[in-house]
Amino acid sequence: MFDALLFPTDGSDGAADVFEHVLDVAAAHDSTVHVLNVADTMRDSVTRIQGTVIDTLEQEGEQIVRDAAERAEQRGVSTVTDVRQGEPYGTIVDYADARDVDLVVMPTHGRQGLERLLLGSTTERVVRRSDVPVLTIRPGTADDLQYPYEDVLVPTDGSNCASQALAMGVDVATAEDAALHLLSVITVTSLGVDVRSDLQLSMLEESATDLLEDAAEFAADAGIEPVSKTIEHGSSIHEAILSYIGDHDVGLVVVGTHGRTGFDRYMLGSVTESLVRTSPIPVLTVREPADSVQ
Repeated sequence: MFDALLFPTDGSDGAADVFEHVLDVAAAHDSTVHVLNVADTMRDSVTRIQGTVIDTLEQEGEQIVRDAAERAEQRGVSTVTDVRQGEPYGTIVDYADARDVDLVVMPTHGRQGLERLLLGSTTERVVRRSDVPVLTIRPGTADDLQYPYEDVLVPTDGSNCASQALAMGVDVATAEDAALHLLSVITVTSLGVDVRSDLQLSMLEESATDLLEDAAEFAADAGIEPVSKTIEHGSSIHEAILSYIGDHDVGLVVVGTHGRTGFDRYMLGSVTESLVRTSPIPVLTVREPADSVQ
């Protein structure tokens, strides 16, 4: 299902760590990996040597993508390499759209300090703006990651974006022959202790049950049965998701980048950003199509 993967890299140790997982996915799906380095023109990187203007970042980028291509070749994975100049996150998003990429894979952080910040804040911006699904992985966790994914978790709040994530989660579970877990989290800290709170909690639980039943029916129609359905209560949605991941040995979590806000729950959005930063397993984010946002 992933014919073309995009791996933006700054050559950092974190990026190199995650690249092994990229190659695992690519080898399994016979994918082509687009290895992209962005020479950030938002900062001064130009040096003049013997009258010739040399962009040192672009030279370094050529070496970075060349090294990555050599590693991929050793695994039998085909690559396309490119070095672009521009603002990193916009360049990544535009490249993914122009090359019909199926999946962008990025570490959650890269170089810091006086060097480049290609990843980190850039990753979060790509997650928010990319119409292409984005798989984020925390550097340092790659050695412990499972692949193929045996258990795929899709948290849901019933929003349009959560439905997009469910469709992606079902596709991934089908392609990987993985078990599908559906989760709805109810936050209880704002309910108080009076009778109205008990009634409200009952209504939320009934709503969550209906959401999970609808999601399970969608999965069943796609040929995935049985499906694990769970309602969790907690003060923090993203912490409840992390707890579920640990308790059930989940290998991949699929979420949307926007969701409901207001009185009931804020299931996605900032929760997704928290998962991207803290999840010990890969997080696959799916953005709600622009024409469905009201």
